[in-house]
Amino acid sequence: MTLRFRRVKARWGSSLRLRLMFGSAVLAVLFMTALLPLLRSAFLIALEQTVEQRLAADAGALISAARTDDGKLTMPSKLPDEEFDIPDAKLLGFIYDREGNLLWQSRSSRGIAFDYLPQYDGGGNRLLRIYDSKGKDFYLYDVEVDLLRGESAAFSIVTLQPASDTKALYRGFTTQLYLWLGLALLLLLGLLWFGLTWGFRSLRGLRKELDEVESGNRERLSDKHPSELLRLTGSLNRLLDSERQQRERYRHSLDDLAHSLKTPLSVLQGVSEVIAAKPENREQTRILQGQIERMSQQIGYQLQRASLRKSGLIRHRVPLQQVVNNLCDALDKVYRDKQVTVQRQFDPWLEIPMERAALLELLGNLLENAYRLCLGQVRIRASIAQGICELCVEDDGPGVPVDQRERILRRGERLDAQHPGQGIGTAVVKDILESYEGELFVEESELGGAAFRIRI
Repeated sequence: MTLRFRRVKARWGSSLRLRLMFGSAVLAVLFMTALLPLLRSAFLIALEQTVEQRLAADAGALISAARTDDGKLTMPSKLPDEEFDIPDAKLLGFIYDREGNLLWQSRSSRGIAFDYLPQYDGGGNRLLRIYDSKGKDFYLYDVEVDLLRGESAAFSIVTLQPASDTKALYRGFTTQLYLWLGLALLLLLGLLWFGLTWGFRSLRGLRKELDEVESGNRERLSDKHPSELLRLTGSLNRLLDSERQQRERYRHSLDDLAHSLKTPLSVLQGVSEVIAAKPENREQTRILQGQIERMSQQIGYQLQRASLRKSGLIRHRVPLQQVVNNLCDALDKVYRDKQVTVQRQFDPWLEIPMERAALLELLGNLLENAYRLCLGQVRIRASIAQGICELCVEDDGPGVPVDQRERILRRGERLDAQHPGQGIGTAVVKDILESYEGELFVEESELGGAAFRIRI
């Protein structure tokens, strides 16, 4: 569970789209949360205005039915709004005089008692919330009447209705509000995800071009990107150009160095041959020629080590079969007396993620060792699975003892003293692999000899 949580957390932390989506979702939820009480308040205000208008109309019906006789109030036995005359109806009516004395109440209000004293203070009308003796909630509308059918009067017309209906409407509205806001939030999140996906198409295009640069199918990034990304693509293009130019200058300098060192070594080799003509100088000549050979190999080693570096931005892929065929053709001529049989166990289309020169140097050293030490069989196996490239070169020779396998990977160490060389072939292989973050393992082969296995 902890590992899964860490993976999900890492994914959320590394994805820009998910982080933007998360931030947008949080803002949307906060907006909906702030909007909810505002909508409820607006609905409640509109609802109370409706109630007030309804009670005001009912009060107007009582006013139109009222009569005064010598300043005394008289009400007809049958009111225009029949709900006032129905017992236990939801519409209640009361009429008070200036001193707050109850002059009349509707039949629907019989048995209902509440503590309310009208304040005839010239305020006109008011809407209140009151509770009766049983705790039942009512909306109360009180309107002051100064004139009644042209005659002076002083009455408070009070109409009431239970708040339970309004509460039910409010609860229903709140439920619907939660439902619709939830659906609106889901729709908004879906639109946000769609918008972010559409907006990130430009980044996907940039990523595709970067993949093409890495694979060597493109040299520079195009300018067909949004204006916000043009500065980034321009910087990347300058970096690509700078790297390419630097690599070219570096390679040219190495070529010049190799050429300049080749001439002095050739001169020294010629001088040693002249000195070797005298019998008394043969020992000194052998030592001199050995040192010249050693210098030549060391120069070659250092040049290979410096030049075969993995590019920082561009990934290379080289068909393995073509490189193997070229190397085997050359080695078959060198070791034609052995009649070496080479088994190729890899797909013809397989490509190795390395520079061609690096792969030639790496595989050339391993195959040269295999040809030199084998009895007659060499096998090359290669495969790519789950992003890991494995390459193995085996032979049926004497093999490498377990306690000597680490030793032969060190520069200058050799187990075979019968053949010329300075013991730097496997060191070159190791250096090349280190520049590609690869690994080299020395194992025992099923053929009976050594197996040099590479993982990149």
